[in-house]
Amino acid sequence: MGDYCLHLFYSGRVQGVGFRYTVLAVCGPLGVSGWVRNLADGRVEAWCEGERDSVQTALTEVRDRQGSNIREIQVTTPLAQGFDRFEIRR
Repeated sequence: MGDYCLHLFYSGRVQGVGFRYTVLAVCGPLGVSGWVRNLADGRVEAWCEGERDSVQTALTEVRDRQGSNIREIQVTTPLAQGFDRFEIRR
């Protein structure tokens, strides 16, 4: 498990298009842990941590699959929390 961590807020047409499930499908097999959830304001929030290369590969894959729906991505780099899997939160 790596200690590289990104906290992301995606805006655009990111709800109702399978966005959370795309993030889950990409992150899990790459060994990226954390979570993703819809926000009441129409954005999607994600917390992704793991090895730097795996996290960056996951984000690139999400952009490749859902890029037409993403208008903006806000990113911070907090300390990793040590999640052991990736999940969709409600």
